[in-house]
Amino acid sequence: MLRSDDVPMATRADPAFRADVLAGLALPQKAIPARWFYDRKGSELFEDITRLPEYYPTRAETAILKTICPELVGAVGDGVAVVEFGSGSSVKTPILLNCIEPAAYVPIDISGDFLRSSAAALAGQFPGLPVLPVEADFMHPVPLPDEVADLPKLGFFPGSTIGNMEPLAAGTLLRAMRDWLGEGAMLLIGIDRIKDRDTLVAAYDDAAGVTAAFNLNLLDRINRELAGDVPVEAFAHEARWNDDAARIEMHLRATRDVTFSVDGRPFAMQAGETIHTENSHKYGDRDARLLLRSGGWTPKQQWCGDDGAFCVILAEAQGLPIAP
Repeated sequence: MLRSDDVPMATRADPAFRADVLAGLALPQKAIPARWFYDRKGSELFEDITRLPEYYPTRAETAILKTICPELVGAVGDGVAVVEFGSGSSVKTPILLNCIEPAAYVPIDISGDFLRSSAAALAGQFPGLPVLPVEADFMHPVPLPDEVADLPKLGFFPGSTIGNMEPLAAGTLLRAMRDWLGEGAMLLIGIDRIKDRDTLVAAYDDAAGVTAAFNLNLLDRINRELAGDVPVEAFAHEARWNDDAARIEMHLRATRDVTFSVDGRPFAMQAGETIHTENSHKYGDRDARLLLRSGGWTPKQQWCGDDGAFCVILAEAQGLPIAP
């Protein structure tokens, strides 16, 4: 009998990862969903990104959360279960948990190892708080733990992660969150705002090259988990501002003609051709509120940094109004 360690990595890869990569590389504009960045190394690299001087969203959102605590206490109420979507290392979470003193905390993340270590650290920091990690891709239905079924819920979706999704997918996700959390639930969500191009591009193409390493790690993961032979050294990180779509795009650009295989399937790219790996949409003030309403969430309060570059919105899942 083969031990699990004897099974080739490609046979143990996530089937959804394999399907997305093979389908995406077959497209005229090659593209791979950004959620596959987050193996353990990718998750660690992203945490490094959040500490970079160019990457303003984490600093801005952290400052806002620290400032709004007194208002949150009154707006959210007692005894809620905090459900965090895409929790990562949960670095902002202690600010929220210290503020509102919830009844339970449910971190949801696609990177299981990273999730478990972060949840264990948080449980040690809050010894009286039930911490109930859920390993899941929140782009698909997420079963919440039975322990929080009867508790009022506060969804926590920081980091402007909603911006990584196309507007249609973002609205679909917000509606799903509303269904999972239930009518009467609250949602605290970070929204990055449209600003000058140079600031935006620098945030996704830092001088130290950490974001480049994060982007290129996706190719390393493909090679490791899907029996790929992608020549990683033949690709370069590229960040672009797409003004029409109001988004930063991340690409992996082939610096020369390349051929490679993934899971036994051949692919070829010409020099200059790219693999589109991430979008980060930025929103105007009305845009963000309209997006939330399209997902069934009624904005209740909004807090922005002093420069208005980043905002946090508290919304409620109210009953759907009857159109006049």
